[in-house]
Amino acid sequence: MEPSGRRPLKSRSAAWAGRAAALLCRCGATPNAISGASVVMAVLGAAAFVAAGQGWLPTAVGWVAGAVFVQARLICNLLDGMVAIEGGRKTPTGDLWNEIPDRLADTALLMGAAVAAGVPWIGAAAAWGAVMTAYLRAFGASLTGVQDFSGPFAKPQRMAALTAAALIAAAEPLWTDEPWVMKAALVLIAAGTLITAVRRGRRLAKRLGQSHE
Repeated sequence: MEPSGRRPLKSRSAAWAGRAAALLCRCGATPNAISGASVVMAVLGAAAFVAAGQGWLPTAVGWVAGAVFVQARLICNLLDGMVAIEGGRKTPTGDLWNEIPDRLADTALLMGAAVAAGVPWIGAAAAWGAVMTAYLRAFGASLTGVQDFSGPFAKPQRMAALTAAALIAAAEPLWTDEPWVMKAALVLIAAGTLITAVRRGRRLAKRLGQSHE
């Protein structure tokens, strides 16, 4: 059973993840450095999205590269926790490094995709929603000791939608010049994060109410 403070992820039990985490431990990598690398991956992904939207890279190359960097960011998010917990390398500042880089990475990727699609205001709304869902999770944990990872658009779902949209957008010039797929995905992510924030807020209120009964 996963500790209540960790997001339940099936990929954590995958053989490749265990081998990668063990290799990083043998190489002396710290979980904080891996968390920092996740931001680098996100910034590179955002840059690839913008380059695709602005024509600085071939459309397919930029969108696919961005999708790859989104997944690289998630792999960093997976491995930093495994190195910290399973590898016994957790640091006193680990909780800060677990949260702050994630917020920066979310914002960079969502805003990069939105700028590329010509709808930065939707990206800003999606990024705000992503930060709020994380805030409610962390704030709720400080009040109740329980981390609420409920969706429907928690981080894994947001990044899955962004990755899928980017891969489809790579082929979109075959039938249109407008990035409709990414625009639609960002609207979905923005709406989904708002629903998630409201749901987590209601679940937190209910949990607090039960604790005082």
